[in-house]
Amino acid sequence: MRTRSWIIIGLLVLLLTAVSAVYVASNQHNTVITVKTNGTDVTIQSSSFFGVPDVMVNEMKNKAMNDVQDDTSTVDSIKSDMQSIARNYNYTIQVKLLSQYGENQLPMPATVSGTSMVPTLKNGQNIIVLKTSNFKIGDLVVARHPTYDLIVKRVAAIKGDQVYLKSDNRQIEIVGTQTQVINGVVEQVTIEKTPLDTWLPKDNVVGVVKV
Repeated sequence: MRTRSWIIIGLLVLLLTAVSAVYVASNQHNTVITVKTNGTDVTIQSSSFFGVPDVMVNEMKNKAMNDVQDDTSTVDSIKSDMQSIARNYNYTIQVKLLSQYGENQLPMPATVSGTSMVPTLKNGQNIIVLKTSNFKIGDLVVARHPTYDLIVKRVAAIKGDQVYLKSDNRQIEIVGTQTQVINGVVEQVTIEKTPLDTWLPKDNVVGVVKV
């Protein structure tokens, strides 16, 4: 009778061991990947007890860094890119994105070009933009302009699906002169550069300047 009990115990131990092995094997390639960024740097962390391949982590880090710097990327597109990379290594992952602004808050680096926002922002100044469609009058925003690509301006008005953006620098800049014939008289005409104020679709706004 005692021998029979030991046999039963042994079988239960073997069964539990087999079930544990199957569970471990099935979950070894399932993990949560956390992408942390401050807009200028990216780190990748895995919750897996078993660890993940360094080559996969490095590929994710490089892709996430490129995505953070891309004005067209979104939280969802970054998560999708991380999942796509993981599948190439036979991993199934959940992705969390964290920044200094919270979970699923995506910052982007940018550099000011020009003097249109002086004295608030200077030419060559590095800034951080929080990608969001939630902005209000008075906010500094980065937006896509059909002629000048990315511009940084202040929100002056919002009307329907349009937003009016203005330059802080209201001075007219003299950029040179050119010769013109006016009423048969040759004259030197001053070329002036006026501040760029423009209406744009609200969807063109990339985000709000935070730093």
